[in-house]
Amino acid sequence: MSNVFYTARKTIMQYASGSNVLIVATILAVICANAPFASKYYNALWELPVSLQIGDFNLFSHHGHPMSLMQFINDALMAIFFFNIGLEIKRESLIGELASFRQALLPIIAACGGMIFPVIVYYFLGTTQHGDYLNGMAIPMATDIAFSLGVLTMLGKRVPVSLKVFLTTLAVADDIGGILVIAIFYTTEISLSMLLASAVLYLILLIGNKLNVMNKAFYILIGIAIWYLFLSSGIHPTIAGVLVALTIPATPQVAPGKYIKTIREDIEQFPVQSSTELETKSMLTNRQLDWLKEINGASSKMISPCQELEDALQGIVTMFIIPLFAFANAGIYLGDMSIGDAFSGVALCIMGGLFIGKFIGIFLFTWATIKCKFAKMPAHSNWKMIASVSMLGGIGFTVSLFIATLSFPGKEEHMITLLNDAKLGIVLGSILSGVVGYIMLKLTLPKQSFDAE
Repeated sequence: MSNVFYTARKTIMQYASGSNVLIVATILAVICANAPFASKYYNALWELPVSLQIGDFNLFSHHGHPMSLMQFINDALMAIFFFNIGLEIKRESLIGELASFRQALLPIIAACGGMIFPVIVYYFLGTTQHGDYLNGMAIPMATDIAFSLGVLTMLGKRVPVSLKVFLTTLAVADDIGGILVIAIFYTTEISLSMLLASAVLYLILLIGNKLNVMNKAFYILIGIAIWYLFLSSGIHPTIAGVLVALTIPATPQVAPGKYIKTIREDIEQFPVQSSTELETKSMLTNRQLDWLKEINGASSKMISPCQELEDALQGIVTMFIIPLFAFANAGIYLGDMSIGDAFSGVALCIMGGLFIGKFIGIFLFTWATIKCKFAKMPAHSNWKMIASVSMLGGIGFTVSLFIATLSFPGKEEHMITLLNDAKLGIVLGSILSGVVGYIMLKLTLPKQSFDAE
């Protein structure tokens, strides 16, 4: 259980710190998209070509043409985002909340409800509107882990750790659902030759994992090749990021016993009588330097490639990739909009799916699971807290925006309008869910902290 709480705390702190940067990036995007002096440059920026070319081969080629900066962010940088999610899923399934079936059951079932009901609400509202909005049904399925955990951290230690673990695991399970939706429903015409080539490379990665190949470059370089083949095959390239992540070894190179033995042997090389000498700022001898290098080498081998890559990428993803994605995609042009646009069309469908569908789905499925005694209520929590967290599940930002760009692609005016309305629905639905969820938690959480939990 301590491993579960440790991984949950680590995830919460990582994502919560990035949520502030994400908010700033989103606000800047809206300002730049609407300010007369900036909108022209803001829109032109994302059309700039991006290429990494060797001879006639361009790695960042999109259907034979150089990627635009927007395509590079959405197809290449977001593949790194999904690669990081894949590493997180693997870690959670081994030492986190997903490692135990009993512990994982409640948030996984809750996540299923949180994916089903937003689609139902979206479909119901869409059929009452004049227009074809069904392509966007998957948009309100996502829960943004950064924003939702960011709201929880605002309430400090009044929030039980078990409730934080519940929301973290729910968001991870939600990500898995989002990945499956992208893989199944947003695949274009498939090139079997490219798909077969990527399958061969993926098999090599699996064999490397089985043979305990620990070289990270081996997985990264082959992973880049798989990403390119996915990009050319018709399957969305971000899926490659998740699949490659699942092949990264999660076991350390050195067993703990051997590591401890190495450290003891090397530390013993520093005699007790020289301790006074070592306390001064004198240079080490070559032998002492070798001993310390051996300790350092053994320490690095104690961290698995999976954990090392996740730790290395987390800051890049939360502080750079996700905010850059938000800055590129959250620029909603408000000039042609009226108040009524927020309560009609695709914006209403998404807002209803996030604010109503997410809440009903998460809370109802959690209630049914606990009442049927398939799982227990999270420790130190009650139904009011569960309802509050269910409301926070409606904060669907990053992955929702990503699915929106897949749902309404193209440069036609109709598609641009739908995408702009979808962004409006995502932002308003997420803000509404976050504000109401925060108020509900503020009113229902106990006054005392849970330091001793």
